[in-house]
Amino acid sequence: MKRIGLIGGMSWESTAVYYKHINEEVRRLMGDGLASADLCLRSVNFSEIVAHQKAGRWDLAAETLIAAARELEQCGCAMVLICTNTMHILADEVQAAITVPLIHIAEVTGAAVKKKGLDRPLLLATRYTMEKPFYVGYLRDRFGLDPVIPEEDDRTTVHDVIFEEICCGVISRASRERYVEIAERAKLRGADCIIFGCTEVGLLVRPEDFDLPCFDSTLLHAEAAVRFSLEDELSAEGKESRPLPVH
Repeated sequence: MKRIGLIGGMSWESTAVYYKHINEEVRRLMGDGLASADLCLRSVNFSEIVAHQKAGRWDLAAETLIAAARELEQCGCAMVLICTNTMHILADEVQAAITVPLIHIAEVTGAAVKKKGLDRPLLLATRYTMEKPFYVGYLRDRFGLDPVIPEEDDRTTVHDVIFEEICCGVISRASRERYVEIAERAKLRGADCIIFGCTEVGLLVRPEDFDLPCFDSTLLHAEAAVRFSLEDELSAEGKESRPLPVH
């Protein structure tokens, strides 16, 4: 079992989902109720990261993530995951600072959408992820997807609910209904599926809330880490091991 390295805490609410789902997948694939993952978690102070985001000081945020990634590599991790979509704006910088693979969340998610033959995913994410080119451009360039971005007012709603509610542990029925309404408007604009493009979104809504196929980037990312961790075991036992999506 290869050791998994997680850069978490952004927010810890969704990092907890990573920890739980990774261990559930290891138990399922190993067929052993006592099996659990070999992993290291380096959790950062999200308040400091958010302050850097608001100030446009992505360079300072990069210093924090690079230091965390190097610590994970020094601890023997065979891969690193940044447990947040937004901070993949710094994926290139982090990958350049380490020698082990960075498993890219947009690679994992885009591959899942493409595999289903869909191409116009509604992106529910932070304003940074919806508006900056690092994520939308990645989906377009690597997979030929044509992401549907919510209109301005809806982007504000999605972003504010993430930071002011979900990241603070607040799950609101009213906000869930607003997300559903946003998806319905996007469907009229041609969206054929939905990407939960923030690792907290799956804490608020579930696929069954929508009448479009949904792709939860958090779960897909966690599953990719497990496949890499167990690839030798799965291969030896003749079990299916899908290609590893790395940066």
